[in-house]
Order: sequence, then C-alpha cells, then structure tokens
Amino acid sequence: MYKETTLKIGLSGVRGIVGKSFTPQLITSFASAFGTFCGPRKVVIGTDTRPSREMVTNAAIAGLLSVGCTPVKLGITPVPALQHHIRKLGAGGGICVMASDHPVEWSALKFFNSDGTGLRPNQFVQLTDLYHQGVYPRVPWHGISDIVKDDSATESHLETVLQAVDIGKIRSRRFKVAIDCCNDSTYRAGPEFLKRLGCEVYELNTDAEKPFSEPEPTPDSLGALCDTVRRAGADIGFALDADGDRLGLVDEQGVALDEDCTLALVLQHRLGITPSSVVVSVSTSSMVEHVANSFGCSVFRTKVGEVYVLERMLESRSRLGSGGNGGVIDLAVNPCHDGFVAMAYLLEGMANQAASLGTLRSRLPRRAIIKKVVPASPRQIPPLLRLIQHLHRDQEMDLSDGVRVLWPDRWLLARGSNTEPVLRIVAEAPTEADANALVESVTEYLRPPAKGS
Repeated sequence: MYKETTLKIGLSGVRGIVGKSFTPQLITSFASAFGTFCGPRKVVIGTDTRPSREMVTNAAIAGLLSVGCTPVKLGITPVPALQHHIRKLGAGGGICVMASDHPVEWSALKFFNSDGTGLRPNQFVQLTDLYHQGVYPRVPWHGISDIVKDDSATESHLETVLQAVDIGKIRSRRFKVAIDCCNDSTYRAGPEFLKRLGCEVYELNTDAEKPFSEPEPTPDSLGALCDTVRRAGADIGFALDADGDRLGLVDEQGVALDEDCTLALVLQHRLGITPSSVVVSVSTSSMVEHVANSFGCSVFRTKVGEVYVLERMLESRSRLGSGGNGGVIDLAVNPCHDGFVAMAYLLEGMANQAASLGTLRSRLPRRAIIKKVVPASPRQIPPLLRLIQHLHRDQEMDLSDGVRVLWPDRWLLARGSNTEPVLRIVAEAPTEADANALVESVTEYLRPPAKGS
C-alpha cells in the first residue's frame, strides 16, 4: 500500500514537516544547490508567519552564504511582493519560505528565477540534480558575504500596483471593505493597501502572533468574512490566502462567490480597457470564455500550474491570465498571481461602472463547479486516467493535462495532483446537480468491485 511521505519535492518547491523530513541539513543543502544555480549574486528570501520561519530562513541563508551568494532578508512578505522585489533588485533569484495551505507544522522552500517567475520544469530538474550531487562551489572564509536586510519590498510592490489603477476614481467611492488576511503574510499589507485606496477597512485575522486561520479562500471557509460584511454593511469582502497571491470574494449581501468569479470579474472590467487574449489552466471555469468572447478576445488553456500559464502568456503575448483558484496575473504589472492586483482591479471596476459586486456577478453566466479527490498513488494515476478516457471515448477530449472531456455546455477534468497522492476530479455544468452527476459517474466507474461480487 502506498504511504504518503512527509517530504514533497516538485515543481512547486520542497516542503515537509519541520523536525521530521524538513530538517536544517536538507534546507541548507537545497539552498546551497539553488545558490549554485543562481551564481554568486543577490538572492532574495522572505517568509510567512509560521513559528518555524526563523530556523528555516537561517538554515537557507547559511547555504546561500556558503556558495558565495548575498542573501537579502525581507522578513514576513507576501509572495507577489517578493517576486516583484527580485526584479527590482536585479537579484539572481529568490526563495520563499512559505507552505501555503499546509498545516502549521509544515514549511517549504519555493524557488524563483531572476525575473521573479517560478522555475521551469527543466530548471527544477537542474536544481535537483545539483542537490543530489551535493558538490557545491564553497567559498573560503574571506569570500563569505554579508546578509542584507531589506524592509522595502512590500512598499515597492504596493506602489507598483497602485500606479496601475485610477486611484482617484476608487477613492471617490469611499468603499467599505472587509478583509481577511488569515494571520499570514498579508496581515499588514492588505489593510494598508485598501486604506491607500480610500477604503474604510474592517479587518479579520491580521495578527501575525496568532495561529493562521483557514489559509484557502474558498467559499466554505469564508463564513466569518460573510458575517463581517453583513454586520458592517460593507460593499465587498476580500479574503487573501496565506501567500497573498489568491483572492476570495464576498458580495455586499454577505454571499461568498466561487473562486473562478475573481478572474471572470477582473476580465469583465479590464478587457474593456485593454483588449487582450487570455491564458488559463484546463481547470478554470468556462466563464472566462464567456467574458473574453464578448470582447472579441481569444482564450488559451494550459496545464495546471502558474509556470505553464506564464509560458503560454509570453508566447501568445497575452496580458491577462490565471492558473485558477482565485488567482489573477497581469504581465504588465507583476508577472505572477497577485491578490493585490485583483483587489485593485475589482474596486476600479465597481467604481467605473458604479455597480455593486453582486450586480457585476449577475452579468456572468451561472455555472456550478464540483470538485472531488480520489486517493491514488502516483503509479495508480495513469491507469485510472486511461479508464476515464475509455469511459468517454466517444466525446471530444483535451489530453494536455490528464483527461478533460468536453460537451457544448459542460466539461469534466481528471488529473493527478502536483502536490498530493490523489486524482483530482472537477466538473462544471449549468447546475450543481448536473456537475455532481458528471463527477459521480466517474467515481462510480473507478470504484473497485465489492469482494465476492
């Protein structure tokens, strides 16, 4: 029987349980390998609010120093701000000490290129090769650099995002905004950003000393934010995830919106200002096509993962895109998922159209998405996908990432997870019952026969 390990090494980084699989030795070795990959240059490093952050950061800094890099220590910093700062400094790369939606006992290292984007698959292979070889160009005592402390990353990032919108227009509306920062990396930057936009801000979970709350901004986790919006009479509720790159929404009635509404609502506003093709992952709602086509814009779909979306955006010269789950990328502002960009564009859209979030949502088609996971080891995934392909052999399919089955008004996706030993099954249809029926048809087909039957 397959047993899930507590150390995960993949394109999304290296993560594990602190004190078990995620040890100082492993952290230092991976940082040494990454420093070798970057060369003897500045390497930016920022963290989330986990209690283990100083141990992990210092172990990573030791590895960077040992191979001649100059670590630039940012402290607690949202990931989009860290990625923005890599480019501003002309650094060789960056390391983010954040485990996203994993429980507090986990930590992680995520690596970024000199342009602030994530490592491409071939680059991650090169990095892991360096790690496994364990032969690094150690510098002598007199070649060890100083550690640079830099607390300007968040401020620089906020200024860049503010320049991308009509601040005066937004401020004139004097929006009431509730924001949930889950006690993590955006606990200061989120409220401060909204105040600069002239908003009256109602804060939830903005204490870095407290354990982080639910780190994923899904509708099921936004109950407290919904209550706050209703009590305060707020115009909108924002829920930033632990990293600050994804954004969940609550409308003025205190109703949580589906994750894919974030991108669709941003496109509804921005494509009217700057038409552009759009790139999204295969798991993103078809609302994107509905909005983009209304502006005469094309939509391209890629494998799930920010790096694949970014590569296609660059190839197709698309300005806007998303890997899904409430993320928004604007290449002209910050070439990564950025929750601050999404907040700014949504407020600007509400101001320009003099419309509530609920009204803007009502202009989008009603679609229902159902998601389910089936436990499966990595070696079990390919045969399961072949079974699903056989089940729907008469339908149109996209096999670029798992199996995506297409009908005129609905779709079904099955793919192996990049981070967990599961098969992810997603279906979208006009109603929840229709979407659920698609998912159930697959899970029932994959269910092994009962013994003795």
